[in-house]
Amino acid sequence: MSQSTQLSQTSQLNELTTLELAQALMERLSISPNDWHRLKSNRNSRANEQVAAAIVYLLKNQPQEAQARLEQAIGWLDRSISAPPCPTHGKS
Repeated sequence: MSQSTQLSQTSQLNELTTLELAQALMERLSISPNDWHRLKSNRNSRANEQVAAAIVYLLKNQPQEAQARLEQAIGWLDRSISAPPCPTHGKS
């Protein structure tokens, strides 16, 4: 990547608010419906998703929501929580 390309990208990022950057990160790290079955038990992916959401809530001055997301992330990392079964499977 050339230096001018890096400067251009940095300039574009500087135009975004901190909240917009956090929301973009959250969107990037969110598990899409197409990837849900593949990643629903991936502890790193799930923790990433929750930490990014926590940052957004902190920036929106919603500390209780941020804390809940951080606790979820810790649960994924320390293996104290697991993915629930898919609601569309196993039904007769």
